[in-house]
Amino acid sequence: MDINNVIFAFTLTLFAGLSTGIGSILAFFTKRTNTKFLSLALGFSAGVMIYVSMIEIFQEAKLSLIRALGTTAGEWATVGAFFGGVFLIALIDQFVPSIENPHEMRKVEAIENTDSLVDGSKLMRLGLFTALAIAIHNFPEGLATITSAINNPSLGIAIAIAIAIHNIPEGIAVSIPIYYATGDKKKAFKLSFLSGLSEPIGALIGYLILFRFINDVVFGVLMAAVAGIMIFISLDELLPTAREYGEAHLSIYGLIAGMIVMAVSLLLFI
Repeated sequence: MDINNVIFAFTLTLFAGLSTGIGSILAFFTKRTNTKFLSLALGFSAGVMIYVSMIEIFQEAKLSLIRALGTTAGEWATVGAFFGGVFLIALIDQFVPSIENPHEMRKVEAIENTDSLVDGSKLMRLGLFTALAIAIHNFPEGLATITSAINNPSLGIAIAIAIAIHNIPEGIAVSIPIYYATGDKKKAFKLSFLSGLSEPIGALIGYLILFRFINDVVFGVLMAAVAGIMIFISLDELLPTAREYGEAHLSIYGLIAGMIVMAVSLLLFI
Protein backbone atom coordinates (compact mmCIF):
# COMPACT_ATOMS: atom_id res chain seq x y z
CA MET A 1 0.00 0.00 0.00
CA ASP A 2 1.49 3.36 -1.06
CA ILE A 3 2.20 5.46 2.06
CA ASN A 4 1.70 8.66 0.04
CA ASN A 5 -1.84 7.53 -0.79
CA VAL A 6 -2.48 6.87 2.91
CA ILE A 7 -1.23 10.33 3.95
CA PHE A 8 -3.26 11.96 1.19
CA ALA A 9 -6.37 10.01 2.25
CA PHE A 10 -6.00 11.17 5.87
CA THR A 11 -5.57 14.76 4.70
CA LEU A 12 -8.81 14.54 2.71
CA THR A 13 -10.63 13.05 5.70
CA LEU A 14 -9.37 15.83 7.97
CA PHE A 15 -10.53 18.45 5.45
CA ALA A 16 -13.99 16.87 5.21
CA GLY A 17 -14.42 16.58 8.97
CA LEU A 18 -13.24 20.04 9.95
CA SER A 19 -15.53 21.72 7.41
CA THR A 20 -18.07 21.75 10.25
CA GLY A 21 -16.17 24.88 11.26
CA ILE A 22 -17.38 26.59 8.08
CA GLY A 23 -20.94 26.07 9.29
CA SER A 24 -20.06 27.64 12.63
CA ILE A 25 -18.56 30.67 10.90
CA LEU A 26 -21.70 31.06 8.81
CA ALA A 27 -23.84 30.83 11.93
CA PHE A 28 -22.00 33.58 13.76
CA PHE A 29 -20.91 35.98 11.02
CA THR A 30 -23.84 36.04 8.60
CA LYS A 31 -27.30 37.42 9.27
CA ARG A 32 -29.38 35.10 7.13
CA THR A 33 -29.04 31.64 5.59
CA ASN A 34 -28.53 31.59 1.82
CA THR A 35 -31.12 28.85 1.44
CA LYS A 36 -30.99 28.63 -2.35
CA PHE A 37 -27.24 28.11 -2.36
CA LEU A 38 -27.41 25.52 0.43
CA SER A 39 -30.22 23.68 -1.34
CA LEU A 40 -28.19 23.45 -4.55
CA ALA A 41 -25.00 22.52 -2.69
CA LEU A 42 -26.64 19.77 -0.64
CA GLY A 43 -28.37 18.39 -3.73
CA PHE A 44 -25.03 18.47 -5.55
CA SER A 45 -23.39 16.58 -2.67
CA ALA A 46 -26.14 13.95 -2.76
CA GLY A 47 -25.75 13.56 -6.53
CA VAL A 48 -22.01 12.96 -6.18
CA MET A 49 -22.53 10.40 -3.41
CA ILE A 50 -25.36 8.49 -5.09
CA TYR A 51 -23.65 8.31 -8.49
CA VAL A 52 -20.25 7.31 -7.19
CA SER A 53 -21.73 4.78 -4.75
CA MET A 54 -23.83 2.91 -7.30
CA ILE A 55 -21.70 3.30 -10.44
CA GLU A 56 -18.17 3.09 -9.06
CA ILE A 57 -17.89 1.87 -5.45
CA PHE A 58 -20.57 -0.84 -5.58
CA GLN A 59 -19.18 -2.19 -8.85
CA GLU A 60 -15.61 -2.28 -7.51
CA ALA A 61 -16.84 -4.12 -4.42
CA LYS A 62 -18.70 -6.66 -6.53
CA LEU A 63 -15.72 -7.36 -8.78
CA SER A 64 -13.47 -7.83 -5.76
CA LEU A 65 -15.86 -10.23 -4.02
CA ILE A 66 -16.58 -12.21 -7.19
CA ARG A 67 -12.85 -12.57 -7.73
CA ALA A 68 -12.46 -14.00 -4.22
CA LEU A 69 -15.70 -15.96 -3.75
CA GLY A 70 -17.02 -16.76 -7.21
CA THR A 71 -19.96 -15.24 -9.07
CA THR A 72 -22.93 -16.35 -6.97
CA ALA A 73 -21.36 -15.97 -3.52
CA GLY A 74 -19.70 -12.72 -4.56
CA GLU A 75 -22.98 -11.20 -5.75
CA TRP A 76 -24.74 -12.16 -2.50
CA ALA A 77 -21.85 -10.89 -0.36
CA THR A 78 -21.89 -7.55 -2.17
CA VAL A 79 -25.61 -7.03 -1.63
CA GLY A 80 -25.36 -8.17 1.98
CA ALA A 81 -22.49 -5.81 2.77
CA PHE A 82 -24.27 -2.93 1.00
CA PHE A 83 -27.39 -3.26 3.13
CA GLY A 84 -25.21 -3.93 6.17
CA GLY A 85 -23.78 -0.43 5.67
CA VAL A 86 -27.31 0.97 5.31
CA PHE A 87 -28.46 -0.68 8.54
CA LEU A 88 -25.32 0.39 10.41
CA ILE A 89 -25.78 4.08 9.72
CA ALA A 90 -29.55 3.80 10.26
CA LEU A 91 -28.90 2.18 13.65
CA ILE A 92 -26.54 4.99 14.62
CA ASP A 93 -29.23 7.49 13.63
CA GLN A 94 -31.80 5.77 15.84
CA PHE A 95 -29.64 6.23 18.94
CA VAL A 96 -29.62 10.02 18.54
CA PRO A 97 -32.83 11.80 19.69
CA SER A 98 -34.19 14.08 16.97
CA ILE A 99 -33.91 17.26 19.02
CA GLU A 100 -30.18 16.60 19.50
CA ASN A 101 -29.56 15.23 16.02
CA PRO A 102 -27.10 17.40 14.06
CA HIS A 103 -28.92 16.50 10.85
CA GLU A 104 -32.06 18.31 12.02
CA MET A 105 -32.19 21.50 9.95
CA ARG A 106 -31.46 24.82 11.65
CA LYS A 107 -30.82 28.24 10.14
CA VAL A 108 -28.36 30.91 11.22
CA GLU A 109 -31.27 33.25 11.98
CA ALA A 110 -32.10 30.97 14.92
CA ILE A 111 -29.08 32.24 16.82
CA GLU A 112 -30.99 35.45 17.54
CA ASN A 113 -33.85 33.56 19.22
CA THR A 114 -32.14 32.39 22.40
CA ASP A 115 -34.77 33.97 24.64
CA SER A 116 -37.35 31.42 23.53
CA LEU A 117 -35.42 28.54 25.09
CA VAL A 118 -35.47 27.19 28.65
CA ASP A 119 -33.02 27.03 31.59
CA GLY A 120 -29.25 26.78 31.29
CA SER A 121 -28.86 23.20 32.55
CA LYS A 122 -31.16 21.86 29.85
CA LEU A 123 -29.40 23.94 27.23
CA MET A 124 -26.01 22.66 28.38
CA ARG A 125 -27.26 19.08 28.06
CA LEU A 126 -28.59 19.87 24.59
CA GLY A 127 -25.28 21.39 23.55
CA LEU A 128 -23.18 18.48 24.83
CA PHE A 129 -25.44 15.87 23.26
CA THR A 130 -25.39 17.71 19.96
CA ALA A 131 -21.58 17.68 19.94
CA LEU A 132 -21.62 13.96 20.76
CA ALA A 133 -24.23 13.30 18.08
CA ILE A 134 -22.19 14.83 15.28
CA ALA A 135 -19.12 12.90 16.46
CA ILE A 136 -21.06 9.62 16.23
CA HIS A 137 -22.46 10.47 12.80
CA ASN A 138 -19.11 11.53 11.36
CA PHE A 139 -17.29 8.38 12.43
CA PRO A 140 -18.46 6.12 9.55
CA GLU A 141 -18.12 9.01 7.11
CA GLY A 142 -14.41 9.14 7.90
CA LEU A 143 -14.15 5.44 7.16
CA ALA A 144 -15.95 5.97 3.85
CA THR A 145 -13.61 8.78 2.81
CA ILE A 146 -10.33 7.04 3.61
CA THR A 147 -11.41 3.72 2.09
CA SER A 148 -12.24 5.41 -1.20
CA ALA A 149 -9.21 7.71 -1.19
CA ILE A 150 -6.63 4.98 -0.55
CA ASN A 151 -8.00 2.88 -3.39
CA ASN A 152 -8.54 5.77 -5.81
CA PRO A 153 -7.25 9.25 -4.84
CA SER A 154 -9.29 11.10 -7.48
CA LEU A 155 -12.44 9.35 -6.25
CA GLY A 156 -11.47 10.23 -2.69
CA ILE A 157 -11.28 13.92 -3.58
CA ALA A 158 -14.84 13.90 -4.97
CA ILE A 159 -16.21 12.08 -1.91
CA ALA A 160 -14.32 14.35 0.51
CA ILE A 161 -15.76 17.45 -1.16
CA ALA A 162 -19.28 15.97 -1.07
CA ILE A 163 -18.98 15.13 2.63
CA ALA A 164 -17.45 18.54 3.38
CA ILE A 165 -20.46 20.26 1.77
CA HIS A 166 -22.83 18.14 3.82
CA ASN A 167 -20.87 18.94 7.02
CA ILE A 168 -21.41 22.70 6.64
CA PRO A 169 -25.08 22.70 7.74
CA GLU A 170 -24.09 20.18 10.43
CA GLY A 171 -21.72 22.83 11.77
CA ILE A 172 -24.61 25.28 11.90
CA ALA A 173 -26.80 22.70 13.64
CA VAL A 174 -24.14 21.97 16.25
CA SER A 175 -22.88 25.48 16.98
CA ILE A 176 -26.30 27.03 17.54
CA PRO A 177 -27.42 24.69 20.37
CA ILE A 178 -23.99 24.95 22.02
CA TYR A 179 -24.23 28.73 21.85
CA TYR A 180 -27.71 28.46 23.40
CA ALA A 181 -26.16 26.36 26.18
CA THR A 182 -23.13 28.54 26.94
CA GLY A 183 -23.73 32.02 25.51
CA ASP A 184 -20.14 31.83 24.29
CA LYS A 185 -19.57 32.10 20.52
CA LYS A 186 -15.92 31.07 20.77
CA LYS A 187 -16.72 27.94 22.75
CA ALA A 188 -19.55 27.02 20.38
CA PHE A 189 -17.25 27.43 17.37
CA LYS A 190 -14.45 25.43 19.01
CA LEU A 191 -16.66 22.50 20.01
CA SER A 192 -18.40 22.43 16.64
CA PHE A 193 -15.04 22.57 14.85
CA LEU A 194 -13.51 19.86 17.05
CA SER A 195 -16.56 17.59 16.73
CA GLY A 196 -15.55 17.17 13.10
CA LEU A 197 -12.35 15.48 14.28
CA SER A 198 -14.34 12.28 14.77
CA GLU A 199 -14.16 11.89 10.99
CA PRO A 200 -10.37 11.51 10.77
CA ILE A 201 -10.44 9.53 14.04
CA GLY A 202 -12.91 7.11 12.45
CA ALA A 203 -10.61 6.88 9.45
CA LEU A 204 -7.58 6.22 11.66
CA ILE A 205 -9.29 3.46 13.66
CA GLY A 206 -10.63 1.87 10.49
CA TYR A 207 -7.19 2.00 8.92
CA LEU A 208 -5.43 0.48 11.96
CA ILE A 209 -7.99 -2.30 12.44
CA LEU A 210 -9.05 -3.20 8.91
CA PHE A 211 -6.29 -2.36 6.48
CA ARG A 212 -3.71 -4.67 8.04
CA PHE A 213 -6.01 -7.57 7.10
CA ILE A 214 -6.84 -6.24 3.65
CA ASN A 215 -7.58 -8.77 0.90
CA ASP A 216 -10.23 -9.06 -1.81
CA VAL A 217 -12.94 -10.14 0.64
CA VAL A 218 -12.25 -7.45 3.26
CA PHE A 219 -11.87 -4.78 0.60
CA GLY A 220 -15.06 -5.80 -1.20
CA VAL A 221 -17.16 -5.94 1.97
CA LEU A 222 -15.79 -2.61 3.17
CA MET A 223 -16.43 -0.85 -0.14
CA ALA A 224 -19.97 -2.25 -0.44
CA ALA A 225 -20.73 -1.12 3.13
CA VAL A 226 -19.33 2.34 2.33
CA ALA A 227 -21.67 2.54 -0.68
CA GLY A 228 -24.61 1.68 1.58
CA ILE A 229 -23.60 4.30 4.15
CA MET A 230 -23.32 7.00 1.49
CA ILE A 231 -26.67 6.12 -0.11
CA PHE A 232 -28.39 6.32 3.28
CA ILE A 233 -26.76 9.69 4.08
CA SER A 234 -27.89 11.02 0.70
CA LEU A 235 -31.50 9.83 0.91
CA ASP A 236 -32.11 10.32 4.63
CA GLU A 237 -30.16 13.52 5.28
CA LEU A 238 -28.93 15.44 2.26
CA LEU A 239 -31.96 15.45 -0.03
CA PRO A 240 -34.62 16.09 2.66
CA THR A 241 -32.50 18.93 4.10
CA ALA A 242 -31.89 20.37 0.63
CA ARG A 243 -35.64 20.44 -0.02
CA GLU A 244 -36.27 22.13 3.33
CA TYR A 245 -33.66 24.81 2.71
CA GLY A 246 -34.90 25.86 -0.74
CA GLU A 247 -37.36 25.25 -3.53
CA ALA A 248 -37.95 21.59 -4.35
CA HIS A 249 -36.57 21.85 -7.88
CA LEU A 250 -33.29 23.40 -6.73
CA SER A 251 -32.27 20.29 -4.81
CA ILE A 252 -32.97 18.12 -7.87
CA TYR A 253 -31.03 20.47 -10.16
CA GLY A 254 -28.14 20.22 -7.72
CA LEU A 255 -28.52 16.43 -7.62
CA ILE A 256 -28.34 16.11 -11.42
CA ALA A 257 -25.39 18.52 -11.58
CA GLY A 258 -23.54 16.46 -8.98
CA MET A 259 -24.14 13.27 -10.95
CA ILE A 260 -22.95 14.88 -14.20
CA VAL A 261 -19.79 16.29 -12.61
CA MET A 262 -19.02 12.94 -10.98
CA ALA A 263 -19.67 11.03 -14.23
CA VAL A 264 -17.43 13.33 -16.27
CA SER A 265 -14.64 13.26 -13.68
CA LEU A 266 -14.67 9.46 -13.63
CA LEU A 267 -14.50 9.35 -17.44
CA LEU A 268 -11.56 11.76 -17.46
CA PHE A 269 -9.57 9.46 -15.18
CA ILE A 270 -10.17 6.24 -17.15
